[in-house]
Amino acid sequence: MKHLLNLLAAIALLVWGTHLVRTGVLRVFGGNLRKFLQHSLSNRFSAALAGIGVTALVQSSTATSLMTSSFVGQGLITLPAALAVMRGADIGTALMSVLFSTDLSWLSPLFIFTGVVFSITRPASPAGRFGRVLIGLGLMLLALQLVVQATGPLFEGPAMRAIITSITSDVLLEITVGAVLAVVAYSSLAVVLLVAAMASSAVVPLDVALGLVLGANLGSGLLAVLTTAKSSVAVRQVTVGNLVFKLLGVAIAAPFIGLWLQYVRPHVEGPTQLVVLYHLAFNVVASVAFIGLTAPVARLSMKLLPAPPQSPSSSRPQHLDPSALSTPSLAISNAAREALHQADVVESMLIGMLTVIRTNDLRLAEELRRMDDTVDQLYSDIKYYLTKISREALGEEESKRWTDIISFTINMEQVGDIIERVIIDIEDKKIRPQRNFSEAGMAEIVELHERLVANLRLGMSVFLNGNVRDAQKLLEEKARFRDLERAYATTHLARLMDRTAPSMETSSLHIDLISDLKRINSHICSIAYPILDSAGALAPSRLRASQLMPLDDHP
Repeated sequence: MKHLLNLLAAIALLVWGTHLVRTGVLRVFGGNLRKFLQHSLSNRFSAALAGIGVTALVQSSTATSLMTSSFVGQGLITLPAALAVMRGADIGTALMSVLFSTDLSWLSPLFIFTGVVFSITRPASPAGRFGRVLIGLGLMLLALQLVVQATGPLFEGPAMRAIITSITSDVLLEITVGAVLAVVAYSSLAVVLLVAAMASSAVVPLDVALGLVLGANLGSGLLAVLTTAKSSVAVRQVTVGNLVFKLLGVAIAAPFIGLWLQYVRPHVEGPTQLVVLYHLAFNVVASVAFIGLTAPVARLSMKLLPAPPQSPSSSRPQHLDPSALSTPSLAISNAAREALHQADVVESMLIGMLTVIRTNDLRLAEELRRMDDTVDQLYSDIKYYLTKISREALGEEESKRWTDIISFTINMEQVGDIIERVIIDIEDKKIRPQRNFSEAGMAEIVELHERLVANLRLGMSVFLNGNVRDAQKLLEEKARFRDLERAYATTHLARLMDRTAPSMETSSLHIDLISDLKRINSHICSIAYPILDSAGALAPSRLRASQLMPLDDHP
């Protein structure tokens, strides 16, 4: 039992080390990796090379698959280009298995020590996040040593040898076991390294080890399909196409395992190298042979997963892609794009509100009130999506952006609620009683509305690019708008004193309306505060210190 626990602990440590490296690299380089992938898709060969490079850094073809799938889901790249990236990703993970199979045990304590020092002394800096990557690499190397030490005593027993012997007679069973292990471990790289370590200890026969390796390759494709099961059709088409390539490769390679053992084994030093080189050769040959089939397999994937017919209302891109959650920088970008769509809906409501005031259009008023339900739903969706992003995997800038998006969506949701209440008041106090604003009062409302629309567009620009000068301008507009609201309230009272009939009929509505417009403007201008606070451009208090009374002076 003790040896079994040691082996399980070593396997868990190997899987955890792989997870640390993957999340650490995505945290440090996630945004740059995404840009690198996007700019390397001019043809399928450069896309494959990009897949090799990204996967070698992330150490997970599954992570590369999810990243690439999200690009397809957003319409940034085509399906054949994404499948070409995955051909390179398979080679990248195989190259890493060859690297880790060499004797790098001396690096394990060095990586762990250096990584811990960086993580503790500079936790919020890029060096601290890179320390997490070093810790993961060190744990992977240490885990491989522990696997070798634990497998020897465990598999010397007759019961375990009988189980292993039962697998040797069935290649299909070996492939199935390897695929299940890759899915459970969430890493085909960890499974290949585990199988290589067990083969070096003579725990697993070489023919069984190679069958398990084929299964691990198949499992990585199956894992990506399972991970994107709830994503959009465009995203799932990538993982399904990648799985088709895996199935073809395994089906072709399985009958030739004996030939590999017969002709390559005499020229390779040991079982470990034989296993990882087989893994590399399988992926290189399969990727080179199949890279010309990306277009036909893409068409097959589209037939297997046809895109559902879309109504005009649902034809816009859905940015909250669940498959992007494993890449925090990409998920943050998706949430920001959806937040901008929420602001677009609010802008449409704001523009339509003036039309309702002018034309008394009850049908348009009803449509605008329904649009507030869309704004509320978008707020809920964005908030829920952001809560599913791992905060531990976010860097300092990404954590700040996370907070900015939440703040922006809250403000937009509240603006939508105010517009809905304004429209209800217009229906009840103007349209149904058949009243009208005075000509001067209507001119004031139009001017405030025009400033409001301009400020909303400026606020969206500030949210998108974080420009400090634009944020300052937006905050200045808040003061101007407040002064205008006060001035127009005064002129309205003057019209009441002059006994202007329309002004008297709509007095309560007019005062409430310009007050609501000011409240909307306050929410819009709140977008500027996080930007100015980060730039150090906000004073702690608006009150002058000389005008503050000491607490003892208060009556």
